[in-house]
Amino acid sequence: MWGIIPAAGIGSRIQPLAFSKELLPVGSRLEEGIERPRAVSEYLVERMIRAGADKLCFVISPGKSDILEYYGAKIGPASICYVVQPRPGGLCDSLFRAAPFIHPEEPVLIGLPDTVWFPEDGLCSLDDHSLSFLLFPVEHPQYFDAVVTDENGSVIEIQVKSTEAASSWVWGAFKMPGSTFHDLHRLWLERECRDEYIGTLVNAYLTQGGTAKGIKAGESYVDVGTLNGYREALQLLNVKPSETLYTVAGDDSKSLEWHSNGDGKGPKAVVTP
Repeated sequence: MWGIIPAAGIGSRIQPLAFSKELLPVGSRLEEGIERPRAVSEYLVERMIRAGADKLCFVISPGKSDILEYYGAKIGPASICYVVQPRPGGLCDSLFRAAPFIHPEEPVLIGLPDTVWFPEDGLCSLDDHSLSFLLFPVEHPQYFDAVVTDENGSVIEIQVKSTEAASSWVWGAFKMPGSTFHDLHRLWLERECRDEYIGTLVNAYLTQGGTAKGIKAGESYVDVGTLNGYREALQLLNVKPSETLYTVAGDDSKSLEWHSNGDGKGPKAVVTP
């Protein structure tokens, strides 16, 4: 299973930073008894691995080699590759840079690396065989992509940053078969690559007879791309170091064994040979 992580954005809402926003320290972890800062993108990486991803693809811009240096070629059981988005082109453009790697029969997970959300096993609730969105309740859906569903959970519409959002449930991550990923890619090309946001592309996909599910399994969701969101993330994590022990750089081939912190705030991962 692939996990695609779009990390090419410049992070203008939280600049100036001397490093990629995906490496912004949020919370901390204990590594061999020593407390160390934890990059915000580690939360998404852990959740993808927990859901079964064994291959991760970071989409980065030419100036974000620090992400490559931080994660290296492998984390736990997951191999990592990198694709370059040469210039800003929106989320769809970023995601489809990974298209050459995706086999039609392999499931694909997609999430945003500057977010923190719970439950940590939320991606496990998504279907391997259909386009499905992991939905979270928020107070201000106008700042996100609100997902309108019917009584059966079928997606009717995605409202992209609408001031008149008809739903308080927003997507935080999604999953689909590789074949559906390529269907969306072809549709995006047919629409002359004009869709910047995945929501408008999915709306066009639905209009053409495609289907999608909205899974209301999310509990809390924070976008760390702003200073206010950064503060909210620290509160959500309770400023407590997660007892997470693993190597995030280089070719370390150790695997992750998952446990609970016991405080409801998040997982811990223990390295096993």
